Amino acid sequence: MTKTVNVYEAKTQLSKLIERALAGEDVVIARAGKPAVRLVKWEPSHARVPGLWQGRVHIADDFDGFTERDERDWYGE
Repeated sequence: MTKTVNVYEAKTQLSKLIERALAGEDVVIARAGKPAVRLVKWEPSHARVPGLWQGRVHIADDFDGFTERDERDWYGE
């Protein structure tokens, strides 16, 4: 079931609307009678795995170095 509320009601009843969304209900917030946004329970798409790119990427030692040529390229001669 979808609950549609106007912006004013959403401001005054936000906690209740969040509880409804957490319970699985779609809550639509309308502006001037037209649906604007939908409040739904957030669910992460997938778990992040630290170190997934380890060994695949190399960053040069001078990665953040700024040479005279870089200075000319950025600021002109």
